[in-house]
Amino acid sequence: MSAISCIDMCKYYRQGDAVIKGLDHVSLEIDQGSFICLSGPSGSGKTTLLNAIGGLDTLDSGQISIDGERVDLLDKAELADLRLFHIGFVFQAYNLIPVLSARENIEFVMQVQGVSAAVRRQRSSEILKEVGLEGMEDRRPAQLSGGQQQRVAVARAIVSQPKLVLADEPTANLDSNSMERLMSRFRELNRVHKVTFLIATHDHRVMQWADRRISMEDGRITRDELQAGKGTPGA
Repeated sequence: MSAISCIDMCKYYRQGDAVIKGLDHVSLEIDQGSFICLSGPSGSGKTTLLNAIGGLDTLDSGQISIDGERVDLLDKAELADLRLFHIGFVFQAYNLIPVLSARENIEFVMQVQGVSAAVRRQRSSEILKEVGLEGMEDRRPAQLSGGQQQRVAVARAIVSQPKLVLADEPTANLDSNSMERLMSRFRELNRVHKVTFLIATHDHRVMQWADRRISMEDGRITRDELQAGKGTPGA
């Protein structure tokens, strides 16, 4: 069963007289429980693909379905519900709320979902420990380094165990140990809870964890290959 089905997706941007091809007739099938890395140079379409699948960008043409539901036909309220309850986002710019602490940022989505305060507290404490931010719960984003903010953003995305995680350069500011811990956690969610991961990255260390790699250039998929036996580096 396909968790995500993308058919002939096109998304174009104008810069003066030039037309930038964000997505140029992209078709893609992603099975539930996949662990996929997207690679390609800056401007190749990786972020546009993630944003389109997550309903953050509207297509010029084409279709996107998640679990059989046409994302491209949903209205704003329906898209908001889809993102709230089924998709975890890790944005390249973090998108943390500056007036909230690390814990409050992590708990924010759960609060909107209606999760009880006690459960939110338990889950946020566990995830803060897992991403190495224990003791920094009350710090606001401005009091955290770039790598620490990135870990808060990742924790916020996965704390409620969504069906799908869309991650844009989630390890860009992490050292090797933090990257290994993060990817191990991603893989645990993937294997135990069948969470589907689609990760855009330039990091070759991250690509070693994928069981499928998709390369993009100029808004098109140029390579799509399985990595047999992958899932942990050196496997």
